[in-house]
Amino acid sequence: MPPLADFHTNNKALLFVFPTTDLHEYAAYQVPFTGHFFVGFKNAVAFRESQGKYKKINPWGFLGKYQFGPNTLKKVGIHNTSRFLQSPRLQEEAFVALLAQNKDALAKYISYFEGKVVAGVKITESGILAAAHLGGVSSVKRFLNSNGKWRCRDHNGASVRSYMREFGGYDTANIPADEKAKVNL
Repeated sequence: MPPLADFHTNNKALLFVFPTTDLHEYAAYQVPFTGHFFVGFKNAVAFRESQGKYKKINPWGFLGKYQFGPNTLKKVGIHNTSRFLQSPRLQEEAFVALLAQNKDALAKYISYFEGKVVAGVKITESGILAAAHLGGVSSVKRFLNSNGKWRCRDHNGASVRSYMREFGGYDTANIPADEKAKVNL
């Protein structure tokens, strides 16, 4: 059996140095580990919403990487949708501002339901915040108050329940609950 060129040992461990055997080049590859950190949450939501495309506009008029509606943009202080689509910084700030507003509006629900199972889904803060991004605060409240019997879906068929499941368990603890959170223009 021929030796594997991309593997070698140092008598203690098997090391894999792909795509190069020159170790100083390996540091130049920036492969992010996002796991269940906040950056992983943002990337997961963005991919689900728009495949992470900042200039995406869907058939129903939702905009950007996180697919904001015009009314939601106004809520976080953005009134120029063209500028919003051209600015990744504004889109990232808008997402965090909306999370802060939703976290404030859902604080009692997060406190009460976190860790419980509703309609087969373990409820977490990040799942609640993702579901609120999809269907709004009132949809999350209705879903939780009905013990999962109330079903809310968007135009693409995504549900509050599916977002709670898919985005549960991420670390969103550093997002402050702030009903007046806005984008810094």
